[in-house]
Amino acid sequence: MKSQLVTLLLFLLMSTLHAQPAYPTLGKVQYDDPRLEKLIPKSSTIDVLASGFVWSEGPVWVKDGGYLLFSDEPANTVYRWSEKDGLSEFLKPSGYTGRGTYGNEPGSNGLIIDSQGRLVSCEHGDRRVSAMPLTGGGKITLADRYEGKRFNSPNDVVQHPTNGSYYFTDPPYGMPLKDKDPTREIKEFGVYRVTPDGQVTRLVDNLTRPHGLAFSPDLKTLYVAQSDPDRAIWMAYPVLDSGNLGAGKLFYDATSLVKKGLQGLPDGLKVDREGNLWATGPGGVLVLSPEGKLLGTIQTGQATANCAWGNDGSTLYITADGYICRIKTATKGADW
Repeated sequence: MKSQLVTLLLFLLMSTLHAQPAYPTLGKVQYDDPRLEKLIPKSSTIDVLASGFVWSEGPVWVKDGGYLLFSDEPANTVYRWSEKDGLSEFLKPSGYTGRGTYGNEPGSNGLIIDSQGRLVSCEHGDRRVSAMPLTGGGKITLADRYEGKRFNSPNDVVQHPTNGSYYFTDPPYGMPLKDKDPTREIKEFGVYRVTPDGQVTRLVDNLTRPHGLAFSPDLKTLYVAQSDPDRAIWMAYPVLDSGNLGAGKLFYDATSLVKKGLQGLPDGLKVDREGNLWATGPGGVLVLSPEGKLLGTIQTGQATANCAWGNDGSTLYITADGYICRIKTATKGADW
């Protein structure tokens, strides 16, 4: 009997040591289509992992290390979070390395881990896309100019796994005076491609505020968000064999949701294996079918900036204003 009691106590102790902490929650999931129940179980909660940030952005999961990196643009900092170690500062400065101040959003924005295992950052203050090894070594510039003119403030980035090119957006949000800034050198707010050998091409020049972007699972489509309150949309562009983009078409229009007063605009987005878009926008994270139908919304109650797949690919990490959140899903990211 005593040995059984000892065994039970040891079991309870080990269970306690390995149990995940109980996190506070926020918001709820709005189910507009029965298909969303197959993607987000009704039992799922929006867990708050950390808070107190000025404006959290650009989350990316580091598969080899099992941790999350994300930007706080106003703080000019990249933070690191893991279940085991909690929150810590990973990189500062993250997007502006000059003297003095540079507007109210000087830091990095969108982050990815590229095919070489490097942290690729869209840097507001230094107005470039950079790459840096995660352990040892400094940053290199992947792109900072188009036709000799400096970018406005690179915002979000993805890498095509086949051609190796980086595709990124360049709105004015990181500039001290935004679109009125006197240091602007490029008139258009474009979508760009930089090839592995450093050649920069502008692919889209007719969006007013290009923002987040993501590839479809078959890599044949590039989705681009536009964070213009008067035309809050997502566009779909065919990816040509050359790596450039064909003519885009409207994928989803959320302008009416903005006009209803819902917080947030089309921003960062990710795609799951089935081709559904998980797109931050008015109300939280909108889940859109491959056909462009709204299945429902992860309502954070905050202006929500971006999201990323993590853990085994089924956990969606969300940056929502001053919060880092996550929700467990029944699907996985397209690149898992």
